[in-house]
Formats: sequence, structure tokens, C-alpha cells
Amino acid sequence: MLDTALKQQVTEIFSSLGADFCLHVYVSPSHESRQELLELLEGVASCSDKVSVQVTDAEGLVFYLLKNGERTGISFRGVPTGHEFTSLLLAILNSDGKGRNFPDEQISRRIRNLKGPIRLTTYVSLTCTNCPDIVQALNMLTIINPAITHEMVDGAINKDEVEALHLQGVPAVFADGRLLHSGRGDLGELLIKLENQYGTDPSAVETEAIAKAYDVVVIGGGPAGSAAAIYSARKGLRVAVLAERIGGQVKETVGIENLIATPRTTGAELAGNLKLHMQEYAIDLYENRQVEKVEVEDGKKIIRVAGNETFTAPALIIATGAGWRKLNIPGEADYMGRGVAFCPHCDGPFYQGKEVAVIGGGNSGIEAAIDLAGICAKVTVVEFLEELKADQVLQEKAQNTPNIEIFKHTQTTAVVGNDEKVTGLKVKDRATEEERLIALDGIFVQIGLSPNSSVFKDLLQINRVGEIEVDTHCRTSVPGIYAAGDVATTPFKQIIIAMGDGAKAALSAFDDRIRGKLSLTT
Repeated sequence: MLDTALKQQVTEIFSSLGADFCLHVYVSPSHESRQELLELLEGVASCSDKVSVQVTDAEGLVFYLLKNGERTGISFRGVPTGHEFTSLLLAILNSDGKGRNFPDEQISRRIRNLKGPIRLTTYVSLTCTNCPDIVQALNMLTIINPAITHEMVDGAINKDEVEALHLQGVPAVFADGRLLHSGRGDLGELLIKLENQYGTDPSAVETEAIAKAYDVVVIGGGPAGSAAAIYSARKGLRVAVLAERIGGQVKETVGIENLIATPRTTGAELAGNLKLHMQEYAIDLYENRQVEKVEVEDGKKIIRVAGNETFTAPALIIATGAGWRKLNIPGEADYMGRGVAFCPHCDGPFYQGKEVAVIGGGNSGIEAAIDLAGICAKVTVVEFLEELKADQVLQEKAQNTPNIEIFKHTQTTAVVGNDEKVTGLKVKDRATEEERLIALDGIFVQIGLSPNSSVFKDLLQINRVGEIEVDTHCRTSVPGIYAAGDVATTPFKQIIIAMGDGAKAALSAFDDRIRGKLSLTT
């Protein structure tokens, strides 16, 4: 199953393994995926004498990762190909302490302090680009805290189980049988949810408050935040970046072809390059951080982070980007992950041969409709405005696709379901006020992005759509606080514009510093 080039890569990756690892497979002799799984794992094992495969005949299909003869707590109920192949390799590397994506000591303390036992299960699709982030994060929790176990479950192989749980979106994370999380996420977000659900060991001694002072703190690790950090560091300043994940929203972009001088790249590649570039400078990266509050005292910016961490600086640059905008109509929240979805690449396979709607007629909406039309029986596009906003070439392609139907000047009013999953969508013709119910199986919301500004709403001036108000130099309503990228009122939400915005915010902060406009007491 592994070609020669891939085997060479895996051999190199595994060359430094110190412990002995066993992939212990329990599989039925008649399971339709038995041969595929064994070929995959034996191919991986052939790349290192430190990795072996053991097979036991049993019902179903699952394999456990063992280290020096002991279970690590990590298991896979499926064949981890596609995007999940990396999750398998990282599970081995990280269990050996050789991985490069370990969280820093403060996050590791919080993970160790989680009360156990905790049994985690993540349902995935091998075509999902968001699933590996969740699987790898939860495997990391398992490695750091022995009271946690985690199992990846391929929904395509375990269809009966997925249907019994009424899942129509991935990744879906269950903690001891209860739904913990659905959709895109990161280690920091998952950690907070686990702390809230299971609590922290009160006897742990590793709970002291952490406080750090810098010249500039940047909140956000996407294109704008990365540019702001690099430009600030180049001025010789002490810089910290607080981010839920480096790359931000850009990591969800499959293909990027409008970044000048880079004809073609992917969101994942760009995110990796942003991190590499920041690591070229004396920038302290604090990933998996969730900012809870920002205060200003005598010009000093105080940033309070989940987990009892505090950062201070005279200059704060906000580059928190944006997230998927929701419809905010009855039924939407009730059926999130059970028929209401945001990522056609991740959740589209659940609707093969079924009827779905795409809400939104911009580029993302029409692109989603065209993609879904290849696997769905019918795709209905609902656009609020009188005309579609997508590029003409996309509109023409959609209009020439026989199983796509487009309704313009139409308002979505409610998501309808049977308490288990979505069964329909209520819409209203804005010209005639006529209401009707469209029977369908799934709804993909593609109405743009909403600025991630809620933490700052009591501190800064924010417009009606949630953008932080800035001037031409990225200055906000509070001296010493700057905003850049999709979270700010800067027009045209594009990667290249966000990068320029971040650089401008950093230069404005430095200019204010040398002109004596900032309090330099930290």
C-alpha cells in the first residue's frame, strides 16, 4: 500500500525511534477492510525494526498502539489512510518523545492535572481536513496524561454506529459516551471543555499563576498576526504571540492561488511556513491559548488567558481573524453536526445520494454547491440577495449543473428536524412573502465569516457586524491597542491584505513607541 517514496520518508522519520512499538490488531477474518489494514500496518512496520504488527482474530476491526509491550491508550478503529495517516505516524513519534508538536510546559501542566479516567472517542471521515487536528490533539492528551484514552473511529467503516448516534458531521468527539465537541477545533479548545466537564485535580501542585511581560503581545497566529510579530521582532522588541493555532482560518483553505509570487500553495503549507518564519526570530509562540479578558491599567495592556496565565505589554496587536458566520435562526444550533454543517469537504461524504441545501451565493457557497453536486442527488442554493455574488465563471458552471437549483431573493427562516437529524429548511420568498418547506437531509452554511472580536467588545469600539474599528494606521479606540486583518474594519478579507495589515499595525506600534505615545512600564 505504501509506495517506495513514501516508505523512504517513513523510514527516515522512524530512524531515531528508541522504544519498541507494536500495532496490535484485533480483526475478524471476514472483515472487508482486514486486508487493507494489514497491508497498511505491515508497510509501516517494514520501515523500522522498532515497529511490529501483531494480529489476533476477533470481532470487528481495531488496533492498539503498544510501547514496550504496554498499551499507550491510543487506538484506531479504522484504516488510517488519507489525512489520518499522519495521525498514525505522529502517535508513534509522540509516544516516543520524538514529535515536534508537543505543547509547552504550561499547557502540559493543565493536561496532567485533568481528573481521570477519561475515555475519548472521535468519529472521523478520511476525507476530512479538520479531523486530523482533533485526532492528533487528543492523542497528545493521552500521551501526556495516562488517565486518558483515545480512539479514532472511521465513520465509513462503522456506519451502523454512526447512524445510531445520528452523526452527520465530523469530527465528533465523545467523552465517556457524551458528545464533547463537533467540528473544527484545537487542543486548547478541547482542553478547556475537558477541564469544565471533568475538573482539575485540586491536589496538583502545578497550578501557580504564570505572568510574563513583553514589549508587544500579538493575539492571533494567522497571516496578520504572523506579519505583526515578525515586523515587531525585526525592530528588536520582545514579542509574544498568543494563538489558538498558528495559521488560523487559513488552515481550512484547500488551495491558494492568489498569494502574489506564490502561484500555488495550500492552507496547511502556508500555516507551516508562517510558523517557520516566526521561529527565525526571537518570538515566543504560545499556542493553544484562549484569551478570556483584556484590561488596561495606566497604559499597560493586561491579557488574561485560560489556565491562569497573564501577559502584559505596552502594545497589543489584535489579529484574531474570523470564523464561520451562523444563520442564527431557529433549529440551527439544535442540529449542529446532525444536518447543519459548514465544511463541504469534511461533511459532504455523509450526504452521498441525498438532497442538501447550500446557504449563500458567494464564491464559497457556489463552489460548495458545485462540489456537493458531484455526490449528492440534488443541491439547492439559497441566496438572500436578488443576485448571486459569486464570480461569473462559477455562476455559469452552477447554472449548467443539472442537479443544482438556485433560489435568489430568498430568506432562510428555520431549520426543521425530527429531534434526531435535519429533515427540512423553511424559506421565504422576499418578493412575495410566500413561505415554504424544502425537504432535505443536510444544510451547508456558507454566508461568510464573523470577526472573532467578542472578547474585546467591552473595551474597544466595534461596528455592527463585529469588526474592530481602526484608523488608516490600524490604531483602535484605545491608545496602544491595534487591530489587523479580518477582525478589523480593513476592507477586502484576503490573505495578502491581512499580511500587509499586520505589518502596518506593527510599524504603527513601533512608531508610537519611539514617539513616546506608549507607556513602557511592563
